[in-house]
Amino acid sequence: MPLKAPETAPTSTIAFQRLLIIMDDLRANCPWDKKQTLESLRHLTIEETYELSDAILGDDMQEVKKELGDIMLHLVFYAKIASETNDFTITDVLNSVCEKLINRHPHIYGDVEVQNEEDVKRNWEQIKLKEGNKSVLGGVPASLPALVKASRIQEKARGVGFDWEEKNQVWAKVEEEMQEFKDEFNAENESTIDHEKAEGEFGDLLFSLINYARFININPENALEKTNKKFIKRFQYLEQKAQENGKQLQDMSLAEMDIFWEEAKKL
Repeated sequence: MPLKAPETAPTSTIAFQRLLIIMDDLRANCPWDKKQTLESLRHLTIEETYELSDAILGDDMQEVKKELGDIMLHLVFYAKIASETNDFTITDVLNSVCEKLINRHPHIYGDVEVQNEEDVKRNWEQIKLKEGNKSVLGGVPASLPALVKASRIQEKARGVGFDWEEKNQVWAKVEEEMQEFKDEFNAENESTIDHEKAEGEFGDLLFSLINYARFININPENALEKTNKKFIKRFQYLEQKAQENGKQLQDMSLAEMDIFWEEAKKL
């Protein structure tokens, strides 16, 4: 399918060009922007990405728009810095990703036929290997949080057909790992427990639970973060009610705290 350039620049192109002009101005004239490097921006970009994630989970579309703008600024900033050292430009970045998308979607821009989403994912991983990737798992960043990394590892393995066939098989694996984890704590006294082995079994259990979540279309990272937010909200209600009653949490019994906790659950 041929790709045609628009006859006139759409408003999105004009807006993007405006951002590039502003970036040039800031890099030339603002003391803070002039001193930034790829390394100094890195932790800020990570922070912005988490803020976008929070906005998405909070279903706050205005905040999503704001955070997308912040991330877009960072992407343009990185390209600007790279252009100053003649490594690449924003044009190179955009053309590169366009070529990658065209190459990895032969069912759209070529004559390959697919039946479903799984075919698309399988083709994607096979094309990446042809492009020089030594391993299907090579594209999983080492610095990803462990929960997210486990999900990505499993998705990529599935892309080349290495996966369970039925979800009941996965659940059986969860139960197996749970039993193996429990077995590590059946010792009669704490000193005989092999904590290193128990940690390994716990890791296996988490990995299998993440695998099962994938089979039932639950994103484990999102699920856990929503539970985190729910716990925070209920615990802060508990703190508020304790304060209203002139008490400190550390001086209350679990039974007393549980009354307010149950109230928070109902709210």
